[in-house]
Amino acid sequence: MSITLVAVVLALVLGHVAPSLVASFRQYGWYDAWMHWLGESARDGGFWKERYGIALALVPVLLVVALLQWSLDGPVYGLAGLLFDIAVLVYAWGPRDLDVDVEAVIDAHDTTTRRAAIARLGLTGETAALDGPALVGAVFTHALRRWFGVLFWFLLLGPVGAILYRLAVHSAAATALPERNRAGARALRTALEWPVAQLMTLAMALVGNFDTVFSTWRDAGGARFRLDTGFLAQAARASVRAELAEEAEEYAEEGMVQAMRELPELRDAMSLVWRILLLWLAVLALFVIGGWVS
Repeated sequence: MSITLVAVVLALVLGHVAPSLVASFRQYGWYDAWMHWLGESARDGGFWKERYGIALALVPVLLVVALLQWSLDGPVYGLAGLLFDIAVLVYAWGPRDLDVDVEAVIDAHDTTTRRAAIARLGLTGETAALDGPALVGAVFTHALRRWFGVLFWFLLLGPVGAILYRLAVHSAAATALPERNRAGARALRTALEWPVAQLMTLAMALVGNFDTVFSTWRDAGGARFRLDTGFLAQAARASVRAELAEEAEEYAEEGMVQAMRELPELRDAMSLVWRILLLWLAVLALFVIGGWVS
């Protein structure tokens, strides 16, 4: 897990100091070409067009990564294994840096630029730039898919877990897949994201308004074993509303006029995501310092 701490810091730093280098590294055209070849080979039907057809694309890749992970994990190739772990986590992180995209939205000073920046968070339409709750939900959805999902599965399975999650997300968004195959890819993505969303919500309750997050999580169905991660965005929106209300109340009690900020929901959502990430990394550091993990 100490490797994870180093790799996460590297992923964040490289995304800021060398964004073009990281963008050129995080390319998945090879996987798209691989899925296209499988589709061409299965024109007449077959397993590829069924619900679990995505396994044909994922399993060979995961076997190669697992073989490299196993062969490099030894006393002789320890350094190579360390570099491989870091490279895979940096590769699977993102593919775009969330905080950079959020800052682009905040710093945009005209409608066209802002809408283009918001589109990188998955929101489009005439009202997207003015919809604070939708922006909060988008920030947490992308935090899950760009950061925390990769981190969680890397911690559980190592490099093969990080690649599994990243390719599952990439497959679920691939419009070229047959309909039933893409439905299966989306189901796989949701199954991989559900435990991550639960842990993110728990961390959100610890670093934010516990009562608000807990009640919203329960009302949104988070307490039920159902493969749906919608409770995360709902809990995030409720937590941001509560924090902004508390901030306004503090200003009023001190007899001050609250400072006018543009897109306060978006700023507070990103601040909440950073606090959740820091809590996760702090827990990992405690495990490392305590000697429970290497």
